[in-house]
Amino acid sequence: MCGIVGGVANKNIISLLLEGLNRLEYRGYDSSGLIVLSKNNTFDRVRSLGKVKNLEDNLKGRVPLIEGNIGIAHTRWATHGEPSIHNAHPHISKNSVSLVHNGIIENYIELKNDQLSNGYLFTSETDTEVIAHAIDFAMKSCSTLIASVQLAIKSFSGSYGLGIISSKYPDQIIAARKGSPLVIGIGVNGNYIASDQIALLSVTNKFIFLEDGDVAEIKIDKITIYDFEGNLVKRPVKISKLKLGEFDVGDYDHFMQKEIFEQPQAIRDTLESRITNDSILISTFGFKAEEIFNKVTQVQIVACGSSYNAGLVAKYWLEDIAKISCNVEVASEYRYRRPILLNNTLFVTLSQSGETADTVEALKEAKKINSSITTLCITNSAESTLTRLSDLIFLTHAGLEISVASSKAFTTQLVALALLTCSIGKLKNTINKKQEKEIIDGLKRLPGLVSEALLQENQIKKLAIKFKDKNSTLFVGRGTMHAIAMEGALKLKEISYIHAEAYPAGELKHGPIALIDRHMPVIAIAPNDELLEKLKSNLQEVKSRGSQMIVFEDENSMVKPMEAMEVIPVTSNLGRITAPIIFTIPLQLLSYHIAIIKGTDVDKPRNLAKSVTVE
Repeated sequence: MCGIVGGVANKNIISLLLEGLNRLEYRGYDSSGLIVLSKNNTFDRVRSLGKVKNLEDNLKGRVPLIEGNIGIAHTRWATHGEPSIHNAHPHISKNSVSLVHNGIIENYIELKNDQLSNGYLFTSETDTEVIAHAIDFAMKSCSTLIASVQLAIKSFSGSYGLGIISSKYPDQIIAARKGSPLVIGIGVNGNYIASDQIALLSVTNKFIFLEDGDVAEIKIDKITIYDFEGNLVKRPVKISKLKLGEFDVGDYDHFMQKEIFEQPQAIRDTLESRITNDSILISTFGFKAEEIFNKVTQVQIVACGSSYNAGLVAKYWLEDIAKISCNVEVASEYRYRRPILLNNTLFVTLSQSGETADTVEALKEAKKINSSITTLCITNSAESTLTRLSDLIFLTHAGLEISVASSKAFTTQLVALALLTCSIGKLKNTINKKQEKEIIDGLKRLPGLVSEALLQENQIKKLAIKFKDKNSTLFVGRGTMHAIAMEGALKLKEISYIHAEAYPAGELKHGPIALIDRHMPVIAIAPNDELLEKLKSNLQEVKSRGSQMIVFEDENSMVKPMEAMEVIPVTSNLGRITAPIIFTIPLQLLSYHIAIIKGTDVDKPRNLAKSVTVE
């Protein structure tokens, strides 16, 4: 999960490379680097450890300044080889080939041994360096750079998004994609490549999204694309609707805070044109959705991280409300366990980016296992691998999410899954008109309810102070709130580095209660539902062990405060659909403000990246 940007332009490319890297830093920030072809067609490379700002500072100190009209750049999330200068991209082979890489070459040890025997030297511990050497070796028998790349990639096992330049072919960049996202930007003053269109919005809004196996030759006035078999292909040019202003933090302190407060509008946008006359438009999932949903007998959800937690909430909804069997699995486990997929299964993938590697591969594996299944992708990215692979597509319209820790992408996924639940339920006659209207009324209230929950930020700031010196936290909930507790624990781990775990409240006596003492805070979620009284009993058990407690409740739950227990009313009269979404909000704010107090890098937490495009 690294960021790539490059270009062939009629002016110095350095500023564009740096601007692109800053926008791609969410993909990794262990190190960064860039390389250009100078006027005498030699490589000029600069690399720095840590964030892109360090690379910018390094460049300011260079005399003479680096200049070049063709170049590539990279921001790294380390996989093979520790974060270091010598492992930073771009990598060079024999001063003839330089490249940047996002992905993993699984057979790199075998390739490296062959290359060592052929006299190639290695200056890094990365798997990427074998790609550069393989292309250099191919150039000995090929008459063009693109032919050399096409020959070299035949020997790779794994995934790659590549940007390649050569001192012997100083008028072009080669881009190659397999399993890792890569786009071509078509500009007025040149043509460009990037892992994500956001890196290039200052120079173009016209993009070509490369497909798996594509290899492209990019010159200042011409773009030529071949598929993996070497056939000349045409890929459509898409006009991006993203705007540069979406990358500004505005009046907020961090992107995460901004994105938390953007949730009311994100939910409105996700619901827009999907509900009419108190009825959910099933066609929003695809023009064949009604026919497909009628035949579905079970749902399989596959996802990672926050998306997996959203899937767990949906399991309760689908089985309780729509009365249809639902299984939810972590994508990285599902793809390797030889699952059984029955006919008439709706296979649902959830991914903010639509590029999550394990989720993409799980989808591919599922289609191999049973080609008759129907696939539905719920994502925030219209031009992604998952959307291209899926039969049905639902776009969440959350808008750009920059912070590594997901907020609005998670809640809009829940909205999408609520619409899916209602759509299947009404087709299966397990949801009647009255129930559908109640669900729709709840969904329509959501933006206002989220806005009300956000008003508690100041109170939550005060709660966050109590966590300054804590090392561990337990989150508990029952029913759908167990999944929301899991999401709360994940957020706390991600951005504050406090160890956190979530349990069903009824599971405490089966082990976790042994951990509870006055040093272990417990955060509970208490909606006003059929499990409330059982939850109150669980809270008494926790309190008797001396724990410091925070309880987020529905006003009608009326949890009785006790010593060292804070009860925070979040809202009231929530239904089964709205409650999980609303109770997510205070957990997001709590994690955010704890991270602020602890002084962590909220938007870019250590060791993490936004889009996990490698295993």
